Amino acid sequence: MTTFRDNLLTGKTAFVAGGTSGINLGIAKRFAELGAKVAVAGRDPDKAARAAAEIGAGAIGLSADVRDYDAIRGVMETVADKLGPMDIVISGAAGNFLAPALGMSANAFRTVVDIDLNGTFNVFRGCHDLLNRPGASLIAITAGQAVNASALQAHACAAKAGINQLIRVLALEWGPEVRVNGISPGPIADTEGMKRLAPDAETRQAHYDRIAMKRWGKIEEVAESAVFLCSPAAGYITGTILDCDGGSQIGDASRGDVARGMA
Repeated sequence: MTTFRDNLLTGKTAFVAGGTSGINLGIAKRFAELGAKVAVAGRDPDKAARAAAEIGAGAIGLSADVRDYDAIRGVMETVADKLGPMDIVISGAAGNFLAPALGMSANAFRTVVDIDLNGTFNVFRGCHDLLNRPGASLIAITAGQAVNASALQAHACAAKAGINQLIRVLALEWGPEVRVNGISPGPIADTEGMKRLAPDAETRQAHYDRIAMKRWGKIEEVAESAVFLCSPAAGYITGTILDCDGGSQIGDASRGDVARGMA
């Protein structure tokens, strides 16, 4: 895509937690394409190294578990030391699976909340004094489960709802020096999330029918949303959740098909 000028992020330092695969890797790659110095972190050091090589442009890959505050803080200190104070921080590490509440152990519930919600707090709390302030931009990757209850998703719904409120609280507390926003992707093709939440053709079709835009989203489109939120064009936007979902969170578009047939 060529929505933004090629040097938009030149001179900026960007850190992407969970940036070794999927949407987060796509965001990291786009930042690098626009001139940013990029670092990514994930639990697997080999995967982090491969992601950095794929990003290119001198990107660095580091290993840490976002559930461990000291570990993720140490990684961000390394980023600030090697690349300079961070202008952009993305918190995107996540875990999910399908399970009814009564079929889920307390440990399984806690694991998702620890990765998604506690991990986001750890990343954002840990980076604050390492940011290039004023003007820094923080973005959390959340999901539609934050506002739309979904069976088999008690853990994810609770964690994502917490992330949305955390975004708003930090925006209040850290403005005007730091902007804090979120992106809520819808069904995005070729992601681990889609594979887990729509593992068969029937489930995929049901998801597809609900999408107003009648297509799957692209990783690149979420990346463009992230670029927008950390650009001067979004300089007066904070505490906001940007839905990049093709209209899948506003209602059931399959009913629109019925309505059009009745017109």
